[in-house]
Amino acid sequence: MAQFNDWCLSADEPVGNHLRRVMTGQVAQLPAGIQATAAIVPSHYASEEQVARALSRLGKSAAAALIQGKLPTTKAIRSGDLGEIYATEWIDSHSGGYRAPIKRLRWKDHRNMAMRGDDVIGIFQDAQTQRLNFLKTEAKSRVALTAQVLTEARAGLDKDGGLPSAHALSFISARLLELNNLPLADAIDDALLKHGIPLQSVRHLLFTFSGNAPDALLTASLQAYPGPVNQWGVGLRVEGHAAFIGAVYDQVIANANNA
Repeated sequence: MAQFNDWCLSADEPVGNHLRRVMTGQVAQLPAGIQATAAIVPSHYASEEQVARALSRLGKSAAAALIQGKLPTTKAIRSGDLGEIYATEWIDSHSGGYRAPIKRLRWKDHRNMAMRGDDVIGIFQDAQTQRLNFLKTEAKSRVALTAQVLTEARAGLDKDGGLPSAHALSFISARLLELNNLPLADAIDDALLKHGIPLQSVRHLLFTFSGNAPDALLTASLQAYPGPVNQWGVGLRVEGHAAFIGAVYDQVIANANNA
């Protein structure tokens, strides 16, 4: 886990019927944030089984090369990937029951390319009905967050009538079949092909990772939303955003070489 509570202060504020949360990295605790983040980044690019197999068959240097070969090398892609990683980790730990069922970055076409489609989709399965609830997510990472960036995120959330796209859900279902999670894959297929997805089973998450304060921007974005879908706006602020990202990826590489 990214252990946000160990290195960030969190503040919640209702915005109408929606929720805004701002997590602010504490300067004295940023080294802990770098370490905690670096510990979970490799699993978003390669499965633990893949790394362990490379380690047992080919040794430490090969396992380190496997991890390093999957990490993006450009600042922009690293920033975008880390925003998506943090959104995924927040969903799994702090969303009250939603889970991101796959780590999407494992299936990137190229390490220096951004993935297409919905950034992250969280899923919660009702224990009684087995029906699914969805958390459609757009993650944005910027040194300086702007209203224009949030407008772009809103457009992504509103696509497909506000529902998770059929393409994104089919992708998740196919990956779950490969991972032998047949019940959840079947439940997604049922939602897509049998029951349909009612809008009331969907919530939106706008997740930002930035060097500047996202408070006012997130509040304005939530206030401007006219639709019926419940909204969460979550912002992670880290001063020295670019240097922090660089330090995280440097630590990932150091950890891999010293494992």
